[in-house]
Amino acid sequence: MTPSDRYDTSGMPEGQYEPGSNGRVLKNLLGISSLDELEVAETAELWFAEEKLLAEVRHDQSFTAQDICAMHRLWLGRIYPWAGKYRHVNLGKDGFPFAMAHAIPFLMAEFEREQLKRYTPCIFTDRDAITRALAEVHVELMLIHPFREGNGRLGRLLATLMGLQAGLPLLDFSEMAGCRKEEYFAAVRAGMDKNYRPMARLFADVIELSSR
Repeated sequence: MTPSDRYDTSGMPEGQYEPGSNGRVLKNLLGISSLDELEVAETAELWFAEEKLLAEVRHDQSFTAQDICAMHRLWLGRIYPWAGKYRHVNLGKDGFPFAMAHAIPFLMAEFEREQLKRYTPCIFTDRDAITRALAEVHVELMLIHPFREGNGRLGRLLATLMGLQAGLPLLDFSEMAGCRKEEYFAAVRAGMDKNYRPMARLFADVIELSSR
């Protein structure tokens, strides 16, 4: 997202930008003011977090909202002081608003009771059931958008961990995050009406691509 995609951030730690970055780089613990350098740092930390979680997550683990926060903190804790904490600013993208910041604790508790308890551990054997689980969990998490930064990548990491529980290979999201990005955003928006079929179709293709 660009700064124009975000609003209501003035005065909040999450809304501050690094001096000299022209409002493009969020204030961070590393003092990085280059967007490219920050992306490199975030990617390196994501690889570290993924490797650690792949080794630690149990096949029979039911994920919780606290686990989601811990994953975010593990990934971005050395970059942002607010890593692992629910955002206090309202966010939107291309005119589409995500959940209001004040509602996030309630929505994440509901997400835990509904989607996480129902679909994790993700030990389904039927492929359609797996894609449904991945799609609904991902869409609902994206609609809440609980953190200031990194929600999409965190959601893909969670889907990867769920996929491993279901016996899938590591998921390849290159198309979803690349040439099919607009289709992906449309699938997230469809979730506002509890329509998870568009995202399930995308995940079915992700699984197919990952299994080649």
